[in-house]
Amino acid sequence: MDIKYINGGVTAPKGFLASGIHCGLKPGSLKKDLALIYSEVPAAAAGMYTKNKVKGAPIYITKEHLTNKKAQAIIINSGNANTCTGDDGLQKAKKMASLQAKELKLKTDDVLVASTGVIGVPLNIDAIKNGIPLLTENLSMEGSNDASEAIMTTDTFQKQLALEFYIGDKKITIGAMAKGSGMIEPNMGTMLSFITTDLSISPELLHEALKSTVNVTYNRVSVDGDTSTNDMVLILANGSAENPTITKKDENYDAFLNALTDLSTIMAKNIAKDGEGATKLLECQIIGAKSDKDAVVLGKSVINSSLVKTAMFGSDANWGRILCALGYADIDFDTEKVDVTFESSAGSIKVCEAGSSLPFDEGIAKKVLNEKEIVIKVNLFLGNHSAYVWGCDLSYEYVKINGDYRS
Repeated sequence: MDIKYINGGVTAPKGFLASGIHCGLKPGSLKKDLALIYSEVPAAAAGMYTKNKVKGAPIYITKEHLTNKKAQAIIINSGNANTCTGDDGLQKAKKMASLQAKELKLKTDDVLVASTGVIGVPLNIDAIKNGIPLLTENLSMEGSNDASEAIMTTDTFQKQLALEFYIGDKKITIGAMAKGSGMIEPNMGTMLSFITTDLSISPELLHEALKSTVNVTYNRVSVDGDTSTNDMVLILANGSAENPTITKKDENYDAFLNALTDLSTIMAKNIAKDGEGATKLLECQIIGAKSDKDAVVLGKSVINSSLVKTAMFGSDANWGRILCALGYADIDFDTEKVDVTFESSAGSIKVCEAGSSLPFDEGIAKKVLNEKEIVIKVNLFLGNHSAYVWGCDLSYEYVKINGDYRS
């Protein structure tokens, strides 16, 4: 199947508009903080959410609105998570949806809600109310950049992407935007992703495809091991491509699933790359595991290790920290079989074989680890299963950012 990446984000698929404005949710900030995604026709919709027991108010409202498996708009604010704010937060999340629905002449449950930002601070619903008319007025096919900017918090760059592929003679387009920089071990953190497509597909299979994709992409990212309260991935499919509706898991479903996974892999890696204070993207490849689950747990253990992360920041080939992280993951493996190799655009160097040290050139290792994207390859020689997980290094800047996040 041919996949072509194209310019654009959530407005790349037919029938989608977006906008982003500044409404003043965070005192002293002039950045855009309110975003809207709108489908010109009703869309099949699905969502995946954080596993944290403490959940933001928008998650409860969005889940409620998705019980009918359809939606037509998503309103998102940054600067305030609307979390740990009790009934007040739930009422305001519902109010966000109802105000936006009224402006778009939709039913309230056709609007989904998402928030990101500081936890435990009452949401300024008046600022959102005052901003919604302009937010709606600004909807356009060129609005994806503004929307993408409006959902950012400590992100250092916008994360949006689009691709196209064909089902028969019908061109299918998928677009996405995401935010995420810290408090991220998605399963999901503070991570939001919004995906649009003009594909025609049943809501049930849309959910199946999203769940499968999230499990092998967004849920394999960890910046700092902290699972946030507000994470969600939402997808809208409005059918404007006019392909025969996908109602079973056939070759057309597989083509969509492959494209969605491809796009989401890149988005997930961009979230890891933009970890708060990060200077390097880390990819841990666990191969030769007994099961996919074992591989993911072991990979996450390596990626979440502060000692591994700081070693990567310092370009130090301290492979013993990797074996240490594998060892406390509570997964059975043979410590005397493990190989570890570091790879980057500067080359490849094996530093551990059969669980023991190898003589290697520290200068070459330093050169490999000085690059911006590092692969930590671990071979267990136990089975045929593997998993790739993504994270980032741990720098001085991470502490600085999170030491005064509220100020």
